[in-house]
Amino acid sequence: MTEAQLRTATHGLGYGLTALFMAALALQNLRYGFYGLFYLGAAITLLAACGMLYTIVVRRQQLSARLHLPILSGLTLVTGIAQFAGPHPETSHWLFPLILLNFLILPLWQALILSATLLLALTLRALILMPTPDAVMLILAGAGLVALAAYFNGRHTHMVQSAETLAITDSLTGAHNARFLDETLQKELSRSRATGHPMAVIRLRIDHLAEIGNLHGTTVRQRLRRDVAESLFSIIRAGDTLYALDDDDFFLVLPFTPEEGVRVIVERIRRTIRDGAWPPVGRVTVSLGCTIRQDTDTQADTVMARAESALDRACQEGTDRAWFQAEPEPES
Repeated sequence: MTEAQLRTATHGLGYGLTALFMAALALQNLRYGFYGLFYLGAAITLLAACGMLYTIVVRRQQLSARLHLPILSGLTLVTGIAQFAGPHPETSHWLFPLILLNFLILPLWQALILSATLLLALTLRALILMPTPDAVMLILAGAGLVALAAYFNGRHTHMVQSAETLAITDSLTGAHNARFLDETLQKELSRSRATGHPMAVIRLRIDHLAEIGNLHGTTVRQRLRRDVAESLFSIIRAGDTLYALDDDDFFLVLPFTPEEGVRVIVERIRRTIRDGAWPPVGRVTVSLGCTIRQDTDTQADTVMARAESALDRACQEGTDRAWFQAEPEPES
């Protein structure tokens, strides 16, 4: 189940249970002649039903749905009014399911603001209408519920962020993975075309990496890839992004970088790797192929293919080489 599907299910269930709960309370107040509370309960039921319907309608865009906050703000307002609607039976229990609903659906800070509003209404009502010992117990129960719900909301947010990071990160090198490159390179290309700013890409290969693995073992090979990635992170600028490809190559996307800029960066990378210390391997070199976005480039695959072609040409020239290719190789 995806995150959007999970949120659709939990949000819809939360709204649905709230609507059923408040509908039952509204009917009970109607039965005993508390018409003001009946209308308030019916309003809350209607808002919760609207929230459930909205959740179903935007189920595919659940991660970016923006109307949950207005809906829950309306629920908070009506529930707060119910606490001071005149002489009536106990209504503090109306607030507790709504506090949970806030933390179930909204981001942490939005949920905290709305739930603090509800807790303030609960506090005022308890201090005005209830004996002090009972009021203190009710306020502590409300505060405890808010604290517990906030804790689990924060934990869930942290787990989701960690999962998203793992989904786009190569676990060995810490660079973005090939899947994320496929998703983002087209966006970077489109942004470059829209703004008119240059964009460059680099494809990098560690020379003789297979032989290094055969000679020193898989552990040393993986360590070398990790260390080279760390070196690349220290060289590239803020805004540049590094990707570890599935075939052991690296790919760099350099926004706002013209031809002369990418040539300078490529040479800096080549010299840094060549002059570095790489125990227990010793001397290590890399081959690099680079290109820049052309006005005719509309697809990310075109730019990637040209960078790969440039890398192949660099490898044909030997090791410790860099090759810049502005145009596609002519077909033979």
